[in-house]
Amino acid sequence: METIDKLDAKSPIVEAYRSVRTSIEYSNLDDKLKVILVTSTQQNEGKSTVASNLAISFSKLPNKKILLIDGDLRNPSIHRVFSIGNSDGMMSILKGEKDLKSTINTFNDNLDILTTGVIPPNPDEILVTDKMKKFIQQIKEKYDYIFIDSPPIGIVSDASLLSQLSDGVIFVVSSGEVETDFAKLAKDKLMNVEAKILGAVLNKYESHNDDYGYYYSEYYGARKKRKLFGLSKFKRKTKKHLKVEKA
Repeated sequence: METIDKLDAKSPIVEAYRSVRTSIEYSNLDDKLKVILVTSTQQNEGKSTVASNLAISFSKLPNKKILLIDGDLRNPSIHRVFSIGNSDGMMSILKGEKDLKSTINTFNDNLDILTTGVIPPNPDEILVTDKMKKFIQQIKEKYDYIFIDSPPIGIVSDASLLSQLSDGVIFVVSSGEVETDFAKLAKDKLMNVEAKILGAVLNKYESHNDDYGYYYSEYYGARKKRKLFGLSKFKRKTKKHLKVEKA
């Protein structure tokens, strides 16, 4: 996977992530958003790509310190995205074997990356421990934004558990690859635990003409040529179903 730091700053993809970043910042005017969880309905929808590129995009902001955490304790992939090791990571910290300073990987001056480390046999039990809660509280004091890549909520319960430690959730939807009803059920799982859904990112959208593709929502519209990538904000305190509008 090619991360946006390798693309031209004027690339439509870079601009799309910048637009999503702006939308999240706008949401943060009223709410203190520090810990943002990224999940999807099923595997291979691009949630790790979205989490990684959002972290990189936020790291371009002046005087902001960003942390990207691989919270997928079942099938971690962030270490592969950035071509870094995974022998030590979050699990090393939770087990008391390492501290944060000796475990993080520095991507640039503003972005740190924390991999999973050794995969535990009981991921869901790890996520509800007091050690996990204390760990999140501690890193919130060190970083301005923390992005957590989590397992797909439509498959396992980990994302529901992690959402309780997060200030907001971004729901990644892969265009043409996930059944609408399955996506609705996955979104409802988040709402049933009262997770704060910031919005949905439409990923892998292909326009079928040479014009600009458009993705509209009630709150936010993003556009880019050929491949569309947008953040659609859900109404709070309602069970409004996810609706993806294609060009």
